[in-house]
Amino acid sequence: MKKLIVSASLLTFGIFAAQEQTETAAPKLTFSGYAEIFYTYDFNQPESHIRQPFLYTYNRHNEFNLNLGLVKANYTSENTRANLALMAGTYAQDNMAAEQDLLKNISEANIGFKISNKKNIWIDAGIMPSHIGWESAVGKDNLTLTRSIAAENSPYFETGARISYTSDNGKLFLSGLVLNGWQRIARAEGNQTLGFGHQITYKFSDNFSLNSSSFIGNDKPSAEKKMRYFHDLYANFNLGQKWSGIAGFDIGAEQNAKRSHKYNTWYSPNLLLRYAVTDRTRIGGRVEYFNDAKGVIIGTAAPNGFQTFGYSLNIDHEIYKNILWRTEARGFSSKDAVFVKDGWPEKTDFFVTTSLSAWF
Repeated sequence: MKKLIVSASLLTFGIFAAQEQTETAAPKLTFSGYAEIFYTYDFNQPESHIRQPFLYTYNRHNEFNLNLGLVKANYTSENTRANLALMAGTYAQDNMAAEQDLLKNISEANIGFKISNKKNIWIDAGIMPSHIGWESAVGKDNLTLTRSIAAENSPYFETGARISYTSDNGKLFLSGLVLNGWQRIARAEGNQTLGFGHQITYKFSDNFSLNSSSFIGNDKPSAEKKMRYFHDLYANFNLGQKWSGIAGFDIGAEQNAKRSHKYNTWYSPNLLLRYAVTDRTRIGGRVEYFNDAKGVIIGTAAPNGFQTFGYSLNIDHEIYKNILWRTEARGFSSKDAVFVKDGWPEKTDFFVTTSLSAWF
């Protein structure tokens, strides 16, 4: 499962500045590509090469593999836009496992049109990047190499329709969404409930922006209907010329049974920082906590569910302007023994990941 946003530019991905009425933009068709090769060594040494059931990126132990390979076509004109992107890799394999075979390699397939001559108001429909979260499936766009537990366990993509507005000065972005569900292309079997969401982003300055996103809906068959309410709040900030960061907080609640007035909750605070050592070399770090005591999102057999603290430290080096080498050390520490080492329950997990990405 997962998400797709990390910076102010990604938050307004696909939203283009309004053209003056007297100006006509020429239609434009562009092609792009991205590939990221990775290697992860998990010191718990899982027997299976697939490491953790709650991770959906870089989730292979002691092997070189393709996390994400992506090719994309983008068409834009003054009043229309469209995207088609195909993908392969372990990211696609793990995140699209529940989708129909012919849809498992679709990253994006959406069409949009402008509905106002004077204002930047658009309607888009199709398979789109998620409006939730501060991290993207595209590794080079994130402050850290691997994704946070919060990002891995909220949508990376969504399918539905969106109406959006961007202010003339580009500082305010508003959108409302109708969705097939919580990170889904095809609806869940037996599900008759559409999901809804919103996104508000405001750029206070070049150094600070704030985002609020939500999801409301039921992602289970109607016979087991449980309403889910989720909110994602985060800030992007810069501290001087060399420091940048993200502070985020996710919280969700889901009915513990159909028609119940009781809810099970989960939440996750995160702090990410990055320091530019040089123009080409950066150091990044993250501290996070994910509390899902009732197993709504991450199920375990542990008495206290999934209550895990995480930390990471990475170093990135831009070999060329379109080639990035990253290495990260990351650890988890849980309240209960939810990990496995040598066949025995373990409260901690530590692993190192390195990746090489290229794009055009």
